[in-house]
Amino acid sequence: MRFPSFPKFSSTLLAALLIGAPAAQAQSTAPMTLSSPDLASGQFSLPLVANGFGCTGQNVSPALSWNNVPAGTQSLALLMHDPDAPTGSGFWHWVVLNLPANTTGLARGAGTGAGQLPAGSVAGNTDFMNTGVTGAGGYGGPCPPVGHGPHRYNFTLYALAVPDVFAAAGIPRNGTATLAGFALNHGLGKAVLAKASFTATYQR
Repeated sequence: MRFPSFPKFSSTLLAALLIGAPAAQAQSTAPMTLSSPDLASGQFSLPLVANGFGCTGQNVSPALSWNNVPAGTQSLALLMHDPDAPTGSGFWHWVVLNLPANTTGLARGAGTGAGQLPAGSVAGNTDFMNTGVTGAGGYGGPCPPVGHGPHRYNFTLYALAVPDVFAAAGIPRNGTATLAGFALNHGLGKAVLAKASFTATYQR
């Protein structure tokens, strides 16, 4: 009498079946996430708004936190961009490069005062350059035109397999935010290990 044959299961698959989980889940890793307790409502409060160009906020940068930075990360980078600004190319509000890989967030006001960013970090130029709006940490809060409707402010964190964006991408330390954005979104290629984003809005 011949008994039917059964497929051979790997130990990983068998373990997944025994605990009732798909085999793919047994080997998956959680995606990197980015959030802000100061923007949990999805909207900017007045203290986070720019102080200048008719806006009367305090230009305090929001607290940020992130999780699940992938293995192999050597530095992190942060960008804040308004795609709705009437410029033809949006408006860059915050650029922070060469954040240490072991950081898990930025405190409220880290982008405002001198010496508040983690050691080794570089506050890049923004579209507020030479206007006096940004603090030493490079943050420039939202200040859309009156009556222009809600603007979206996209925060994006990049996990990088390089310790120094400037050296790896061949860009100057005093380059524009657009140049930094090009390096992170295209120039560095596979050296970008992960990205995480969220969006908050503001209008006047």
